[in-house]
Amino acid sequence: MKKKWLFAAAAVLSLSLAGCSSSSNKTATDNNSDQNKKVLVMGTSADFAPFEYIDATKSDEIIGFDVDLANAVAKKMGYQLKIQDMEFNSLIPAVQAKKIDFSMAGITPNPERAKVVDFTDSYYDTHDYLITKKDTKFDKIDDLKGKKIGAQVSSIEEDTAKAIAGKVSGVKVETRDRVPELIQEVKLGRLDGIVLEDIVAENYVKQNPDLKFSAIQGVENQKKAAAFPKGSKLVKEYNKAVKELNDAGEIDKMKAKWFKVK
Repeated sequence: MKKKWLFAAAAVLSLSLAGCSSSSNKTATDNNSDQNKKVLVMGTSADFAPFEYIDATKSDEIIGFDVDLANAVAKKMGYQLKIQDMEFNSLIPAVQAKKIDFSMAGITPNPERAKVVDFTDSYYDTHDYLITKKDTKFDKIDDLKGKKIGAQVSSIEEDTAKAIAGKVSGVKVETRDRVPELIQEVKLGRLDGIVLEDIVAENYVKQNPDLKFSAIQGVENQKKAAAFPKGSKLVKEYNKAVKELNDAGEIDKMKAKWFKVK
């Protein structure tokens, strides 16, 4: 199936499994006393297809693998789900401050993040690609000598870019808040390349034939997990729900639906 993806930022969007009029800043703790309006507020950054994004040709609704999984998990846990769109670098602080109940946004756990939030079990693994203009030579990281590369701010890809800069002389790293900004910077020649996860990179390149993606050798696969406030009892419930969905083959169906180049 072919369709064109257009990405747009949204200030606050909500998805509900059963339709709910509760305020999006009302947390699970606040709602436990009202069993008819139990709501989980999930923070995400809707620029990361196919995990979470907006297809503006159809609606302003946030869709994607993470959205489908979060809805299914919330339903099993007995909650309605609302989604709040925000900048990626604000997600972990928002979870830490309990402004949202949890976050799913293709997040990779690392020791620094684990100091301030609790992560669930991994639900998907990815690895990093480098997106460049189609005529750019890139076979190994040494080809980036003296180049300027980019990544989304506060992302694991930023860590990868910085690690490359630490190994290859003259590499400069710049960050942007949103992935579409990074794509545009490459197209305009302001960045020589950007680090992005595999399936996400493939989908952006599909919509931008003047670009290409290349695997980055020597980078470990990245696990994806949801982030909850420290000490949250919901982590155990979340893990149980994901396991049940996985055992029932439901997650494989979601992967087949979303993890392909469109």
